[in-house]
Amino acid sequence: MALVKAAIYARYSSDNQRDESIDAQVRACEEHAQRNGMQIVKIYIDRAKSATSDKRPEFQRMIEESSTEAFSTLIIHKLDRFSRDKYDSAKYKRKLKQNGVRLISVTENLDGSPESIILESVIEGMAEYYSKNLAREVMKGLTENALKCQHTGGIPPLGFDVDRVTKKYIINEREAETVRKIFDLYLAGYGYKPIIDQLNEGQHVTKLGNPFGKNSIHDLLKNEKYCGVYTFNRSTSKNYDGKRNNHMSKVDEDVIRIPGGVPAIVSQEVFDKVQEKMNKNKHQPGAYKAKETYLLSGLIVCGECLKREGKTHSMMGNVKHSGRAKTKHVTYRCANRDRTKQCDNKELRREYIENYVLTQLEKNIFSEKAIPFLVKKLNDYQDTVCSDQAKEITRLNDTLKELNGQINNIVDAITNGFAHSSLVEKLTVLEQQKAAIEITIMERNRKQPKDIVTEDMVRSLFTMFRQFVAEKNILEVKKFISNYIEKVIIYRDHVEVVFFFSWGDICKAEAYHFSSVVTRSKLLAG
Repeated sequence: MALVKAAIYARYSSDNQRDESIDAQVRACEEHAQRNGMQIVKIYIDRAKSATSDKRPEFQRMIEESSTEAFSTLIIHKLDRFSRDKYDSAKYKRKLKQNGVRLISVTENLDGSPESIILESVIEGMAEYYSKNLAREVMKGLTENALKCQHTGGIPPLGFDVDRVTKKYIINEREAETVRKIFDLYLAGYGYKPIIDQLNEGQHVTKLGNPFGKNSIHDLLKNEKYCGVYTFNRSTSKNYDGKRNNHMSKVDEDVIRIPGGVPAIVSQEVFDKVQEKMNKNKHQPGAYKAKETYLLSGLIVCGECLKREGKTHSMMGNVKHSGRAKTKHVTYRCANRDRTKQCDNKELRREYIENYVLTQLEKNIFSEKAIPFLVKKLNDYQDTVCSDQAKEITRLNDTLKELNGQINNIVDAITNGFAHSSLVEKLTVLEQQKAAIEITIMERNRKQPKDIVTEDMVRSLFTMFRQFVAEKNILEVKKFISNYIEKVIIYRDHVEVVFFFSWGDICKAEAYHFSSVVTRSKLLAG
């Protein structure tokens, strides 16, 4: 009589378990097969794979090959090796049954009787209970670590390493430069693809050494750790299919959020500006999907809606073709016009308004007569920044000196034989405080402006702008525009351009505003 062809499936769920666990499962299954006249033709093994999910490569291969008649019996050591999820267990048992494959558990002698079916259901329920209870206990431990602002496992975000002693985040300066570059590029008006191009060109890579992708840029810009806020338990739980949407967050009361719990890589102000811009772009995604390039996207708004409703509605890019020759016309058009039919503001040709804005920038900002005023403002503010930072660095160095004195005293005491546990704990705390202050001093020194701003430096910047316009370098021109144009308001009979001057982060305290107004008729006349 021919031997029954059988396959074995074995699994362990974590790196803390060893291959010996697999060997024991396979050995028990092989002994069962030998006792019952079965021939083992396939062995499927998943290492460090949880049975709460069906995302197991060997398990899925086993299910797929069960339909090929390669084996008629599947032997497992215990039911919980097959699945700890009752839904998955029932689903895949049904598939095996449809494929004519019988499932056998070595340690749970289930013979298919009504009593056996009840017992099997109880065993599966207990396995799922054990899994979820274990997850709950693990979560308790992770929460305790999170409340201490410690790393809770996995790979730390780009820009951070984990201190082996304290388990807290520390800055990896080489990676942190990449993080700052991403934030700076996004604020400068670069979309995800241009940012990725810039990073690849500069040989910047992710934490794992891979090229950046769109999702990695989005998640990085949303990560509060970069502005010094420790977060834990933010992402929603997996759904019934075992999938998790990392872009969705839990309600605030379920999230642990500790300001100052992580050393900051970017300032709170920069982070807030990025979030504001991301939220704005989320509601007007056309800027990243449009085939045409619009210099004023995100800046140009409808004045008629502003007068009528007291709130702004963006003017969106619009393309239409007219006449027998199907001549293309590219315009800015109020988004509220099509959506609600309440706005009767006329659309405006792109070339007219964009050329006007560029001309006004040249006249009002990038002009020779403005240079002495701008240089004075920049240097005055830079002197204030240097003075404030020098005072803070002096204070931090004084604190560091005190900490070093306390640390030396404890080390001397331990050396002389007073190795009490409380002294060791105090020494650990002081060393952590010392490391944090040293990092802060390093950051403050790095951020200190060194050079005096000269008229030639400002003149060189303006020359760059004119060169970008001449070369039609749209990305760089958009960057300049977003730095000096607050908004462009389109009314039925006139246009208002609101300027502000803010030299990056240096001169934000000295920013000033002014407007330029032109009638539509004069604008269209050139």
